[in-house]
Amino acid sequence: MKNSLISRIYNAQCIGNVEPIEYMTPYPSMRSLMKGQTIKFSNQVINERFNITNFGFYSLVQQTSNWLESIGIKPRQRVILPELVDYQSEILLFGIWNLGASAVFSHDLHIDKIKESCTNVRTLTLKADLFKEIESFSENFEPKYKPLLSDEAVLTFEKKPGIRLSHYNLLVNVNGVQKAIKLKSRTRFHSDLKVGSTCWVIFQVILPFYCGCIKDKNKPDFTIGLSGSEYNIRHDLKNIEKFSDNDIGICHENTAALCIGKTPIHLSDYKIMKKGIKIKGHSVMMGYLEDKVNEKIFNKDDLTILF
Repeated sequence: MKNSLISRIYNAQCIGNVEPIEYMTPYPSMRSLMKGQTIKFSNQVINERFNITNFGFYSLVQQTSNWLESIGIKPRQRVILPELVDYQSEILLFGIWNLGASAVFSHDLHIDKIKESCTNVRTLTLKADLFKEIESFSENFEPKYKPLLSDEAVLTFEKKPGIRLSHYNLLVNVNGVQKAIKLKSRTRFHSDLKVGSTCWVIFQVILPFYCGCIKDKNKPDFTIGLSGSEYNIRHDLKNIEKFSDNDIGICHENTAALCIGKTPIHLSDYKIMKKGIKIKGHSVMMGYLEDKVNEKIFNKDDLTILF
């Protein structure tokens, strides 16, 4: 990547006088979020259906990381995330991050196409469900590499060039959503989004964990979904002026959430144009995989997405 393009991406991630290296989250990685919640709230139940506590979740993730390491997965490799049953995809995702690798959301793009687009990609083959695979592995995992906020956490092909998101992108986006919707600890929470999307990872995986909620499908106090929920996800940013206060505007290049209603989330900003939208802030992606596309959308100091 050319220095001039790196500079333009950096400028797009600045907002006001706050540069993206001024990290505005309390955790230095997704791994640290998990560890911090376990230290503070070890015995709190976080999943009602499976009766999983923070400590239980942490232990399963440690076993998963040990299993991943045993099959040859290494830090900084990209691992295609399979869609597993129930809660297992979330445990596997944290296991990947805990190891120091990043997760790939393929969106049905063939593995050969993914390998043409990027390097260091691994696939997983599970002989049974994840719990069976990991049951014999230790609950203590010693990482050989601890990821940084600036490291890639997710590569998603929801848009075909492939969008790269850092640990900081994920955490600052979740932090912005939490500030806007004021989701509180021990709230009974439910969301049912497609596994392997940025909306799934922000709203269903990280947000309730970050806020200390209890996942409860049967008697939720708070829901996020595609329709009929407390807050509803919308991708039609060209209609942003018609959004209701409980609509969440989605832009994949801004990690996931851009605005609640018409109000940008914390540390994000946007400006609607006639044929598109200009975006700035800490949630702005690391970039597409293809620099020729990055060259077109990153201007002097913002990111421009055409409708």
